[in-house]
Amino acid sequence: MPPEVCPSCALPSPGGAICGGCLAHPPAFDATLAVGPYRFPLDRLVTRLKYAGQLPLAAALGERLGATARRTGAEARVDALVPMPLAPVRQRERGANQAREIAREAARIAGLPLSGALRRTRHTAPQASLARRERARSLRGAFVATRPLHGARLALVDDVMTSGATAAAAAAALRRAGASRVEVWVVARSFPA
Repeated sequence: MPPEVCPSCALPSPGGAICGGCLAHPPAFDATLAVGPYRFPLDRLVTRLKYAGQLPLAAALGERLGATARRTGAEARVDALVPMPLAPVRQRERGANQAREIAREAARIAGLPLSGALRRTRHTAPQASLARRERARSLRGAFVATRPLHGARLALVDDVMTSGATAAAAAAALRRAGASRVEVWVVARSFPA
């Protein structure tokens, strides 16, 4: 990652301060941790995992994510990792939930349990194909907590964070169930062009 990123959204920010976007519109999550930017080699590895079914890459990417969490002390801020759920149709297409596979190894390295605290309620259009506003609209009501989470401190784990719309929708569902802290941990963070 660039040395100076917003601790909330992980986009570049002078001095590592909270960026203007997060000050003006605070996200539903408290912090974002990313192994690196969505560019070579992470972009290639994530693409191979996600679309070419190269599941062994999940362990390597999860190890990097768990090590990043330990190096930065992020693992001390949360009680459990929550893999970003996939809609059943998408999971069948891909053969696995790449976020769950990454989270499994990250949890082992960070010394944290995995939690199935979140469920996807419906299939949505692929977010990469939608404009920013359409992403938020398509994700309304797409996630629900599987149980009460009173005071839980959780990290949502995913492969890539682009606009943050998916993370925001999932974090909001966890907050509604009572989570006191929700972070987003991703392998790669995409930056605006």
